Amino acid sequence: MCRHLGWLGEPVSVASLVLDPPCGLRVQSYAPRRQKHGLINADGWGVGFFDHGEVRRWCSAAPLWGDVSFASVAPALRSGCVVAAVRSATVGMPIEASATAPFSDGSWLLSHNGVVDRGVLPATRAAESTVDSAVLAALIFDRGLDRLADTIAEVGAADPGARLNILAANGSRLLATTWGDTLSILRRDDGVVLASEPYDDHPDWQDIPDRHLVDVGVGRVELTPLKGSS
Repeated sequence: MCRHLGWLGEPVSVASLVLDPPCGLRVQSYAPRRQKHGLINADGWGVGFFDHGEVRRWCSAAPLWGDVSFASVAPALRSGCVVAAVRSATVGMPIEASATAPFSDGSWLLSHNGVVDRGVLPATRAAESTVDSAVLAALIFDRGLDRLADTIAEVGAADPGARLNILAANGSRLLATTWGDTLSILRRDDGVVLASEPYDDHPDWQDIPDRHLVDVGVGRVELTPLKGSS
C-alpha cells in the first residue's frame, strides 16, 4: 500500500531523490523490494516540496513510470524539504489526483502509507478526498502535528488492523511514524532521507523499528516508541 520518501537538508533536485536512484520511487512504482501489501504502485504519484516557504505540489493519478513531462522537469525542481509518494489504492477507493499524497494544510505536507477504517476516524475538517488516507490526513492536521504520536496511537487502538506509516514535513522538520509497515533512514552529509524502503544499496541505510516516531530537524534525529508498542 504505497511507498513514500522524505528529504530534509541542503537543496537538491527532486529528480535526484525520486527518479535517479536505482531503486527510487519510479522503480518502486512497478518493482518495490520491501512492500508487504500489494505488488505495484500504479494508482498515482505525488511530489510536494517547499519553495521559499511556500508549499508546492504536483500530483497525478497515472503511474509514475510513464510520466515523461515530470521526468523532464524534475531535474530543475530543487528544495531542501521534499515529500513524495507512489500509490497503490485501497480496494474500493477512487483513483484520482486528489486522492494521491502528499496532502497539505498549507503549512505541512503529509503522506500515509497504509490503510485505515474511515469509520473509526472522528469527524474533522473537510478532507481533500474521500479516500482513507486523505481523511486521516485531515484528522492529523486538525489535531496538530505536535500530537502526531498520540493521534496515531489512538487510531491504531480503534482499528487494530490499521497500518499507519505517516511521513510529514513543514520545511524545517520531518516527522514519521512506523505502524505496520517498513521505514528506513539514511543520514547523508547534506541531509536526511526517510523512505519506505532504501532507494539504493548504500550500507548506511538503517531500518526504523515498528511503532516508533521519528523526528528529524537540522542536525538531529530522534526516535521515540509510540504508545501501544510492546
